[in-house]
Amino acid sequence: MTNLDTLKGEIEEYLEEHGFAVFRGFPRMLDTLPLVYWDCDRYPDYKAFLTTAKAAGVQLVVYHQQEFSAEQVDNALDRLEQVELPHEEYRAIERRLKELRVYEGFTCSLELSFDLQGRIYVFDLRTEWYDELSDMVDDLHMLGAENDDDAEDDTPMSGYFSKN
Repeated sequence: MTNLDTLKGEIEEYLEEHGFAVFRGFPRMLDTLPLVYWDCDRYPDYKAFLTTAKAAGVQLVVYHQQEFSAEQVDNALDRLEQVELPHEEYRAIERRLKELRVYEGFTCSLELSFDLQGRIYVFDLRTEWYDELSDMVDDLHMLGAENDDDAEDDTPMSGYFSKN
C-alpha cells in the first residue's frame, strides 16, 4: 500500500525539479471536457504520467491533494441512518465507518491532471481505505435512492387527478 503522505512531498519536489507550472486546483471529475484516466492500478508511478505530459508539451499541471476528515465518516453515518438495512448489516457498516476515523488527517487521494487537445488527462491515486469508504457511501446513496423511490410510489401524484 502506498503512503500518500510521503508521496505527496515527492510529487511536489518532482514537479518543481522538472519545471512544471503547478496549479493547485480541485478534482477534475466535474469538468465538462472528456476525461481520460491513467491506469494507476497497473502503472502507479506518477513519474511516468508526468514524463508523458512533458513529452506532449504540457507545462501546466493541476495538482489536488485531499486530506481525510472525520466529517466524511459523520456524513456517511448520517446517510446510513436514512436507509433500511437488516440489523447485523447496519451494525457491520456502522462499525467499519467508525474504524475509518483513525485515518483523520492522512492524505487519502492525490490527483494530477493536464488539459491537452480538448481532453483532460488524469492521474488519480487513492488509498485502499478511502476507496472502501467511497464504495460504502455510493452503496448507501443507492439504497437511499431506492427507499426514496418506494416512498414516492405510495403517494398520489398531485396535479394529475381528473374529475372526469
